[in-house]
Amino acid sequence: MTLSIITKVLTVWFAILVIAIANGTLREALLVPFFGKVPGYILSGVILSILIIVVSYLTLPWFGISSLSFYVTIGCCWLLLTLIFEFSFGHLIQGKPWSELLEAYLFKDGNIWPVVLLVTAMAPYLCAKLRGFL
Repeated sequence: MTLSIITKVLTVWFAILVIAIANGTLREALLVPFFGKVPGYILSGVILSILIIVVSYLTLPWFGISSLSFYVTIGCCWLLLTLIFEFSFGHLIQGKPWSELLEAYLFKDGNIWPVVLLVTAMAPYLCAKLRGFL
């Protein structure tokens, strides 16, 4: 990957991060109090997944038409950056124990975080297919 592509990958991922943080704020402020914990978490996960696909779809032309491996690599980079942020921020900054961080991966209380991660990894490929890039 060239420096230009790496910059684009990081820029789009940062936009996704900002959207994810806003989504978490929306979940805690409105969705969970209004719908309850399980429906609120599910709805939040669905909203975030849709927004990740929208961001990917809108920004994909910026990367240009390329190969299947290129889009898969972008998705894997976004996934890796998300996991690094999730665990480093949660454990090092917020001081959460590993057990609490790993609960998000168990589909507990409506948390569909693993689905969101799968969407994050697959979004560039899926959007390239939708746009006819592949």
